[in-house]
Amino acid sequence: MLLATFKLCAGSSYRHMRNMKGLRQQAVMAIGQELNRRALGGPTPSAWINQVRRRSSLLGSRLEETLYSDQELAYLRQGEEAMQKALGILSNQEGWKKESQQDNGDKVMSKVVPDVGKVFRLEVVVDQPMERLYEELVERMEAMGEWNPSVKEIKVLQKIGKDTVITHELAAEAAGSLVGPRDFVSVRCAKRRGSTCVLAGMATDFGNMPEQKGVIRAEHGPTCMVLHPLAGSPSKTKLTWLLSIDLKGWLPKSIINQVLSQTQVDFANHLRKRLESYPASEARC
Repeated sequence: MLLATFKLCAGSSYRHMRNMKGLRQQAVMAIGQELNRRALGGPTPSAWINQVRRRSSLLGSRLEETLYSDQELAYLRQGEEAMQKALGILSNQEGWKKESQQDNGDKVMSKVVPDVGKVFRLEVVVDQPMERLYEELVERMEAMGEWNPSVKEIKVLQKIGKDTVITHELAAEAAGSLVGPRDFVSVRCAKRRGSTCVLAGMATDFGNMPEQKGVIRAEHGPTCMVLHPLAGSPSKTKLTWLLSIDLKGWLPKSIINQVLSQTQVDFANHLRKRLESYPASEARC
């Protein structure tokens, strides 16, 4: 029975059968049922059953990938790449220089990263649990324009799986209109590992959102936010935001640095006001 089931799965990998999703799902279910039946036949599963279970798990993950188009898989890989690059930058503690520090402890640092350029790092502590920040920054992403003046609008253009989205963001003018309107098309992904949540993203191409007249198409990334409960105070959250943006157009570096650094400070202040004004129960409505 088990051998026959594996032949069924193998058959589903041939080109002429790739679109037969029902067949693949039945095969994976059949493998699980057969393994469970054999495992129950003895006091403990044998080594070969454990080995097959591991292989069937890998087979299931591979079959899951076939549910996405090539373009969707490319977006998923790009989101993962953005996360790995951003976390790699944050993990390197050398070379950071202080840009500003607020009375409440909020601080912005920066450094130049090869092949990326100048990046900015915001570190703040928010007097709210991590779940509340996750709710506002991920689940209610499209409402950000309601409380963050730097953002006019964010729209989710496409959702891929449970963790990845393609977004279009229209940013407001900055620095007294010295920096005109910009927009961004980005792939974003959110991953949770234990008590830590990482929100990452970078610029991408999306055919259904071409450049708009009068708006410069800028580029994110890699960028990310890392959220985790403050050590010793689980009701508070440590937020670290790595910001990397190419604003495009002709702008003096001094203005770019000032705008990006101030954008992070303002974001923290607006986020706190939002969280205080809308408790979690109201935010879900």
